[in-house]
Amino acid sequence: MSKGLIGVLTIGQSPRTDVTPSFEKILGEEIKLIERGALDRLKMEDMQLISPDLTEQTYISRLRNGEAVKIGKQRLLPLLQRELTELEMNVEVVMMLCTGDFPTLNATKPIIYPDQILTHTVQAISPTGILGLIIPLEEQRETLIEKWATCNLTLITEVASPYEKSDVKGAAERLQQHGADLIVLDCMGYNEHHKKMAIVGSGLPVILPRTLTARIALEYIEK
Repeated sequence: MSKGLIGVLTIGQSPRTDVTPSFEKILGEEIKLIERGALDRLKMEDMQLISPDLTEQTYISRLRNGEAVKIGKQRLLPLLQRELTELEMNVEVVMMLCTGDFPTLNATKPIIYPDQILTHTVQAISPTGILGLIIPLEEQRETLIEKWATCNLTLITEVASPYEKSDVKGAAERLQQHGADLIVLDCMGYNEHHKKMAIVGSGLPVILPRTLTARIALEYIEK
């Protein structure tokens, strides 16, 4: 018998078979996941419609065929809202599968936002010092630095995508060499192997958003 229903809302396409095993390991078999994706109803030939232009914030996610896709935020929001509205009718709480911020989304059920969990966690355990960020895309650098600026930490960044072959270990090593005290893998696409490589490369504590978010969800829904 299920102990609870958690919605998983990705900005790409569901199912996110690259992520949900991490959730299931933490949540256990008695909690059921129901997935939706902002791009679920788009055909491959229509994917160019959500490509970012030079003036808007860029996100990256995964299609169900395993390919990565770049998404413009303004094109994403109405698609995300449509899927959220339907998803929350069938679940108790929704986990956002993105570390971006989405303050304009309207919801009737609680939404667990990884970006808020990350920033508050870092502030709690490392109120001063140097924070190293590993991020998926070069074009996200300025936006993510602005997001993390509220933590009043010195920020240094390296780029290593979780969706293609990249040197996460080397990125983490460079962050350590530049004085980082803590590393955050700032994307839900990073997995436990990426975290291990970052630890090996840096010898520093590394925060993985997907497992942190799942543990918060379990704390909320477990009765």
